[in-house]
Amino acid sequence: MIEVVASMARGPVFLAGELMECLITFRNPMSHVSTSASSEILAWASAQIHCQFHASESRVSLPSRDNKQDVQADSDTVLIPNRDSYGEIVPVDGPPSFRGQAVKYVYKLTIGCQRVNSPIKLLRVPFRVLVLQASFTQDEEVSPSNPFLEEEEEASRRDARPLERALDMLMVSTSRRCPHMFNITNVRGKVAKFCIFKTMYRLGEDIIGTFNFSEGDIPCLQYSVSLQSEEEIQQEYQRRPGQPLSVAGHGRHLESCLHTASSHFSLPVPLNVTPGFATNVVTLRWRLHFEFVTAREPAEPPVVRQNESKATVWAGAEHVEVDTFSWDLPIKILPTNPALASYESQFTGTNSINI
Repeated sequence: MIEVVASMARGPVFLAGELMECLITFRNPMSHVSTSASSEILAWASAQIHCQFHASESRVSLPSRDNKQDVQADSDTVLIPNRDSYGEIVPVDGPPSFRGQAVKYVYKLTIGCQRVNSPIKLLRVPFRVLVLQASFTQDEEVSPSNPFLEEEEEASRRDARPLERALDMLMVSTSRRCPHMFNITNVRGKVAKFCIFKTMYRLGEDIIGTFNFSEGDIPCLQYSVSLQSEEEIQQEYQRRPGQPLSVAGHGRHLESCLHTASSHFSLPVPLNVTPGFATNVVTLRWRLHFEFVTAREPAEPPVVRQNESKATVWAGAEHVEVDTFSWDLPIKILPTNPALASYESQFTGTNSINI
């Protein structure tokens, strides 16, 4: 028996274009009573990156009848038996890992091996891929300068590997803050003024927004904010014409706000969700979904009388005529450092098999 162990030491999450390294160990766990005749011989071993595509037959119409496709990396990925490490560049032109309602993209490292005079066995190690799509200005300086470095050292730093430059661009683009102001209104008038300081976020960041109800003409009784993703199948692959979007919620903030001058919310972007992307089959977008409950008539605040000798009990109105309306604000969700995303990954980056 030969035990095969595969371990991704850095973690199970990678950026497209990053070098994925995996330590593969072959061991013969011989007992103390074993002899040299009990030794095993490994005939061959091979490692390869696969991206598996799944599509819901009820939502996606593909040219082929097979809604499950397996795509291999276009490179030499043969594992040399006398070498215990494997390295491969994660394809830059592939989709990110995604488990949607209509489409799924699943990545795995497949290690095939065979012991002499034994059947072939496969060891699969799932991992996650984040794709940083080109949404930045390429000619702008994204790496912050360090005044303590010499010019040559600073120039060398700027010529860093593409992954480091991509992370620099990611950090700078999501760190820019500029207040975006919106007037929230319905058919009866102004409800509030809403402020958000940016609309581009990394995985793991908090989305923070504020409401100013003091400038409103219509009383707001309650509001909610939800972080939602929209999964849209490209028109040529839709099973039915005008097929609706698949919307999924990833967090919600609900608050009562009658007689409140201002309020704020904070919604974390989960580390395990997929940033926005687009392929020839599906597009994933992100939005903040707002819902408001407003009163049709003005609501007078309670009055505290001076020199009141008896205790006063305040009670809410038994019946209030209300209106409800909603609003969607598109936002962008981008990847984060793969090492950070690994902490919340469902994968361990390690797997083993006996052959």
